[in-house]
Amino acid sequence: MTRARARAQALEVLYEADSRSEPVGAAAGRRGDLDPYARDLVDGVAAHQAEIDGIIAGHSHRWELGHMPVIDRNALRLGLFELLWGDVPPAVAMDQAIELCKKYSTTEAARFVNGVLAAVAHERRLSGSAP
Repeated sequence: MTRARARAQALEVLYEADSRSEPVGAAAGRRGDLDPYARDLVDGVAAHQAEIDGIIAGHSHRWELGHMPVIDRNALRLGLFELLWGDVPPAVAMDQAIELCKKYSTTEAARFVNGVLAAVAHERRLSGSAP
């Protein structure tokens, strides 16, 4: 499985857990077919979720975290995890989160996610940029 598909799987698990207001581990546990990279992403987001959500809240000036569309919120969580704790270049982490939004949400969501991730990357002086 490609990493892009693993990211989509991870997004599905995060979306399911968030939609059901349940722990991420419960949603992941129901997925017997979860790719190892997807599991690493899901576990990483779960481990850092409080910090990730704080970062999102601090950079989404007109959106409260709880009012964001579920898919957008979790694409941001996934993108921020990869950006800050992942093993891929920042530009890749950003681009992949944006692509998930384009595929599963809207162009406007992709622009919003790009803006938040770019602001965090700039603030943390991470190299690379998204398109």
